[in-house]
Amino acid sequence: MKPKKIVLAYSGGLDTSVILKWLIERYQCPVIAFSADLGQGEDWEEVKKKALSIGAEKVIIQDLKQEFVKEYCFFAIKAGARYEDWYLMGTSLARPLIAKAQVEVALREGADAVSHGATGKGNDQVRFELTYSSLAPHLKIIAPWREWEFKGRSDLIAYAKEKGIPVPVTPEKPYSIDANLFHISYEGGILEDIWQEPPEDMFILTNSPEKAPDKPEYIEIDFDRGEPVAINGEALSPVELLQKLNYLGGLHGVGRVDMVENRYVGIKSRGIYETPGGTILHIAHRALEQITLDREVMRLKDTLMPKIAELIYYGYWFSPEFQALKHLIEETQERVTGTVRLKLYKGNVIVCGRKSPFSLYKKELASFEEEGGYSHKDAEGFIRLNALRLKNLATF
Repeated sequence: MKPKKIVLAYSGGLDTSVILKWLIERYQCPVIAFSADLGQGEDWEEVKKKALSIGAEKVIIQDLKQEFVKEYCFFAIKAGARYEDWYLMGTSLARPLIAKAQVEVALREGADAVSHGATGKGNDQVRFELTYSSLAPHLKIIAPWREWEFKGRSDLIAYAKEKGIPVPVTPEKPYSIDANLFHISYEGGILEDIWQEPPEDMFILTNSPEKAPDKPEYIEIDFDRGEPVAINGEALSPVELLQKLNYLGGLHGVGRVDMVENRYVGIKSRGIYETPGGTILHIAHRALEQITLDREVMRLKDTLMPKIAELIYYGYWFSPEFQALKHLIEETQERVTGTVRLKLYKGNVIVCGRKSPFSLYKKELASFEEEGGYSHKDAEGFIRLNALRLKNLATF
């Protein structure tokens, strides 16, 4: 059935600019361009002007930075979520929020269809569409990359020139960039040769470790129930805090990752990431958990982390299983309150101190110099019981 009105997730880049024009021509109906401000640093007035010049009926730009950092990025920190151990998932965390806000716009504006610019080979198509399906299953989903005749970005550039659409990407710099407050990612083009080191002039947020300051910098981060709230004693909003850590981490060369990851659709893909503030927060948060979490709670949380990261990466943020795990993680964070001292130096984040009013670390108990209520003789029976099965096996 032909849609009556479409809401497009619009970034202002090559793909979505072409998609905007293509949707208008293909479906002959009004198209609303929706943009989410997640700290990309875009000139939003120019984005709006461009969308209107292409033919959008309306342009809606929403500032989602605080919600993105507090509800999505900080949750990932609390969960310790890293996909395939390296990727801190800046793009994965952004997509469900963008899609949720897009659905809300569609319902408010009386649209009966939503569209996105994700390609048919990537993860984002899944993330967008699983969110649409979870929140508004009645909306028609239009995925141009799976429908139109264009084969690649060179075709899009030719189409854009034909239609008079200005585009920021040129054939000379074809790799794709995705940016938000949590990270910048780079993929495609020259980066598809996985033997070649990425060019140094590509990086935006971080110095190379070689060019980072020769003097280390010490910082302290305060957490309240797992959430970072202050740097060096200064209380900051979630956005301000992440921005400051991005600057400090970037200055000292922290947060670069070059990895080949497994996309949900089954393709291996190289991604280059800069996540300076997020890297600092993951390390600091883990250091605080080491003194505030019970051993078995920490181990249970660690076993769940890969599943949580997988669900985020695959796009299941609004699934019942993810929401259940989310509640569990929040429960574990009730006593993750305190301060962590860190040293930033040449790409490294080194934990130098940690303290908490809920610390389970007792010096008198851990010390080799004091008994502190611990009887050494108790260890004898403990070892005997644990060795019993080993002795039994050794009799054969």
